[in-house]
Amino acid sequence: MSGLEQIKKLREITGAGIVEVKKALEENDGNEEKAIEALRKSGQAKALKKADRDASEGIIGMYVHSNQKIAAMVKVLCETDFVARNEDFQKFAGDIAMHITATDPKCVRPEDLDADFIAKEKEIWTEQLKAEGKPEEIMEKIMKGKEQKLRAESALLSQPFVKDPDKTVEDLMNELVAKIGEKIEIGEFARFSF
Repeated sequence: MSGLEQIKKLREITGAGIVEVKKALEENDGNEEKAIEALRKSGQAKALKKADRDASEGIIGMYVHSNQKIAAMVKVLCETDFVARNEDFQKFAGDIAMHITATDPKCVRPEDLDADFIAKEKEIWTEQLKAEGKPEEIMEKIMKGKEQKLRAESALLSQPFVKDPDKTVEDLMNELVAKIGEKIEIGEFARFSF
């Protein structure tokens, strides 16, 4: 594969600019996997820099499944109306609505998961672990791990994206932030089903 084909391929995968892709490939001796990882880290760093900006514009992304029995709506925010009209931004909003339809997340971020829901799950886990005869000191570590896993699986941002399970929804969002150059965040969402 020629250098130009490699750059084009990585641009399609990551959404990064030509200069960034070329630099990442050079810094990683042409290793595509390492270059992609570097570009993802770069996207996350850019997203962090933009985190304190105000995202007060945006659109509502919608998805209705082909059987018309399940649908979702999601509020996706950005900084400017210009970005809200951007094709990539609009596609992202639609993809997130489709993801919500498929995975039924309970909240946006892991830390947002309802405390009562976690408390009920902990009661169940405690009984299961006691029935298995686990010692008290090990039970505490297991419970922490179970809670962390539950939070990650229940939160939209930490779920593997349905169209590309190698990325989380947050990775996908950070890639778009790096490409567009504005803060993007996911607001509230709703899922409907029969």
